[in-house]
Amino acid sequence: MATGHYAQTSQEDEEVFQQKHIPPSRTLFKDRFETRKPVRLYQGADRLKDQTFFLSQISQDALRHTIFPLAGLTKDFVKKIAAEAGFQHVLKKKESMGICFIGERDFENFILEYIERKPGSFVSIDDGKIMGQHKGWFTLTLGQRARIGGQVDPWFVVDKDITTGDVFVGPTTNHPGLFRDTLQTERFHWIDEEPPVELVRTQMMECHLRFNNRMPLTPCTVTLNLDGSVWVMLKEPIRALTPGQFAVLYKGDECLGSGKIIRLGPTIFTLQKGQNCMSCPPKDTNQQQHPEPVN
Repeated sequence: MATGHYAQTSQEDEEVFQQKHIPPSRTLFKDRFETRKPVRLYQGADRLKDQTFFLSQISQDALRHTIFPLAGLTKDFVKKIAAEAGFQHVLKKKESMGICFIGERDFENFILEYIERKPGSFVSIDDGKIMGQHKGWFTLTLGQRARIGGQVDPWFVVDKDITTGDVFVGPTTNHPGLFRDTLQTERFHWIDEEPPVELVRTQMMECHLRFNNRMPLTPCTVTLNLDGSVWVMLKEPIRALTPGQFAVLYKGDECLGSGKIIRLGPTIFTLQKGQNCMSCPPKDTNQQQHPEPVN
């Protein structure tokens, strides 16, 4: 299969067409005599349009049967090819930046067509004050601007409590409640099918993380757990890490795979509150307690 993704692999196109088909094993263990050198996934030449993030859950078998003709090309060069071929109508189309299948519709209105409204409160994370009402916590994502009626200054979604329906908001886009430096994934999907040798040997590995296809790669340290999940410790806190999104790992130009984020470490805001509490004077435990009235 040939696709238009901006990505590349460790195999040449000729290898794809010449290889023999080997049906997947139906037994628990692989046949060691049929094990072939794994195909690796690398970032495309156009780093601004690189799409390995979206391919990070691809299986080894699928990757082995895929070629990427745009691997060594930039988007600008592809547009020149299209122009020379007379595809002017394609060049005039705007690039899809959001959820392409819903078009230009408002996301909140779109999602409320399928999920029943569950109104709740916008709550200030700083002082617990109720700032307004929302139509459902599931219409909001961490880091986005919260549309709160009657508020002149912008507020941003910092956290959500799906039990109470409260959505916590902060008064700045870089509120410390939005920044974390630790996350855990579910069982990690390695494109190579096995964790890197370095990680297996030492249980830790230095690499880079991306949880959004448009964010820069962030240095991190990965720890492998016995259940196949990984803990990721970032060199510096990043904004709006969100459970349910995918943590994609890179080693140099290679995309190693990804895992769904299932747990987050404390925010910088929480850690700061903890430090402030530690600096508070201790309570006087010798103070006389007033007995409760007896009925």
